Amino acid sequence: MNGWLGLLLLILACLGLLWAFRVRGSMLQLAGTALLFGAAGYAALGSPQVPSSPRSAEQRTPPIPLTNLRHAFYGNFGPTEHWLLISESLARRGKTEEAAGVLQSAVREHPGDPALWVGLGNALADHANTITPASELAFRRANELAPGYPAPRFFYGLALARSGDSKDAVAIWREILAEAPANASWRPFVEDAVAALDRPQQKPQDATGS
Repeated sequence: MNGWLGLLLLILACLGLLWAFRVRGSMLQLAGTALLFGAAGYAALGSPQVPSSPRSAEQRTPPIPLTNLRHAFYGNFGPTEHWLLISESLARRGKTEEAAGVLQSAVREHPGDPALWVGLGNALADHANTITPASELAFRRANELAPGYPAPRFFYGLALARSGDSKDAVAIWREILAEAPANASWRPFVEDAVAALDRPQQKPQDATGS
């Protein structure tokens, strides 16, 4: 994962935490602006375009938790929430194979729950450290179960971005924004995801206006 993707996940995780504490509306947008301002400073002083060095399984850090971001789309409570929390707890400890296994069992018991399929897609992508046919299938199943709802497509885009395909990720997120109500509570997360990945692609003369 290169610096930009790590930065994107940190921004989304921070916004998810704010959302969990019921920060909404203009305050959430202000927080997002502050985070993006900090990202701009990192872009100016750091080297986010440089890929990180490959690590062994023992050296690999656990995935950044997506719990708060998931709650922004699906809420904090649900009949299958305990499965997701167990899986995410295992992932935070670096046990990504076990995390995926928990959700594979969960979707067998609850095949009609789109949030579980999204969680499985995330867990499989975390375990492989890239998007895979199995994770794509999980996201596709979630989308079939909840046609028109943005969460499956958003997390599929995030998995693409984490796999290095920022262009397709941004395209998916822009489609979501084009369809989203202006007052959707999760809209700022999608907007900030687009801003975090789309800004580095601008040419220098675009940024300076020359």
